[in-house]
Amino acid sequence: MLWILYVILPLAGLTLGWTIRWVYARFQLTASEQRAERVKQDAIKEAEAKKKEILLEAKEQVIRERNQQERETRERRAELQRYERRVLQKEETLERKISQIEKIEQQFAEKSKEFIERQEELDKEEERYRKELERISGLTVEEAKTLIIADLENDAKHDAQALINKIEQEANLTAEKKARDILVTTIQRFATEVTGEVTVTTVTLPNDEMKGRIIGREGRNIRTLETLTGVDIIIDDTPEAVVISCFDPVRREIAKLSLERLIVDGRIHPARIEEVVSKVSKDISQKIFEEGEKILFDVGIHNISQDAIRALGRLYFRTSYGQNVLFHSREVANIAGVLAAELGVNRELAKRSALLHDIGKGAESDSDLNHAEIGMDMARKMGEDPRVINAIGSHHNDIEPSCIESVLVQIADAISAARPGARRETLDNYIKRLENLENIASGFNGVDKAFAIQAGRELRIIVNNDAVNDAQSKELAKNIAKKIETDLRYPGRIKVTIIRETRIVEYAR
Repeated sequence: MLWILYVILPLAGLTLGWTIRWVYARFQLTASEQRAERVKQDAIKEAEAKKKEILLEAKEQVIRERNQQERETRERRAELQRYERRVLQKEETLERKISQIEKIEQQFAEKSKEFIERQEELDKEEERYRKELERISGLTVEEAKTLIIADLENDAKHDAQALINKIEQEANLTAEKKARDILVTTIQRFATEVTGEVTVTTVTLPNDEMKGRIIGREGRNIRTLETLTGVDIIIDDTPEAVVISCFDPVRREIAKLSLERLIVDGRIHPARIEEVVSKVSKDISQKIFEEGEKILFDVGIHNISQDAIRALGRLYFRTSYGQNVLFHSREVANIAGVLAAELGVNRELAKRSALLHDIGKGAESDSDLNHAEIGMDMARKMGEDPRVINAIGSHHNDIEPSCIESVLVQIADAISAARPGARRETLDNYIKRLENLENIASGFNGVDKAFAIQAGRELRIIVNNDAVNDAQSKELAKNIAKKIETDLRYPGRIKVTIIRETRIVEYAR
């Protein structure tokens, strides 16, 4: 029996355990379903609440938009009403203006009618006066016209002769300027110390102690600098300055720049001087070439040798009457190109000839020939066109021009040199010209004071009010202008202004 118990009891235990486990699992499933049902119900309630909230917000948004549209509609309606009022006001204004214009047109028509009637009356009066004048003068209208035309013709011939004389005087003045240009070129090549204005350069020193350092022990520094640069350095009593004298402008520039760099550096001894002069010489040589290339680019000329470019670049350091020779050559080339284009001749040849016309001034030569002859030799060696060579040689009439381009170079050279402001005038000549103008005016009766102003381009004259009336003032101005044309030589024109003042003074007692 015991073995039956051993078998039944475990089976009963297993059955009871499985039953308890099944009941517990079932209970757990029912609890999960209940929780799920609660979660579902909560979600449904939350969704319903969210739905109601969204619907409420949508209704509020619809109401806001409806209010906004109604507000905009009211504003637009008010704006349209304002526009309507403005249009009505403009229509009323336009109607008033049209009414005024109609009145003006009516008045104009009446005035026109009156004017026509008055014109007819004046024509009758004119005819009557004309017949009376013919009777008194004993001349017909045609005879009077003939006399007037004859007088005008005589005046025109007189003015034409005066203009011819003026042109001849200007031509003589231009010829004199060309002669002075040749003279100054010769002076710049072979002048003495009296031409310090073009042969010397002044270098400013920071203090007088620097003069001693430039001279050096027993003068070795200044001798080294003069030997290397080929200039004369003059150290006089002028405070804080030394003078560099040389006929060659390039050497003078090298010496100036070298001295300035040595002063800034502070180390002045023969070795340092040689080093600085060498570097400055290279810089100046490079600048000469760059200036030559730049001027060729500006003018638009190509196919020129290296020697010609350097000769042109050296003109950058030369001046004639204060006018830079390189810029003068560029200006002459541009003027000649314009003249050639106007005349329909070879424009490129004229520009090339004009640019090279002063190239002899940039030659590194001590020849006794003038710059035109030196320029011809250079152009011949460079293989230039014979017409270019002729233009270079004939621009100062050293030889006869053989083509029209040579003549254009002469004209362009004269224009560039003679234009106002191109070249400096000496102070003595300037003052003398002003004094001559004032003296001519003061020599006429009725002139109280005369003032030459605007560098002699205008002469203002104050006349005696009692001695000269308005009509006489016009005649006086004309006579003074003719006197100036006859007695003086001057560039451009001079404006003569007569000032006549009436002053009336009374005293109340």
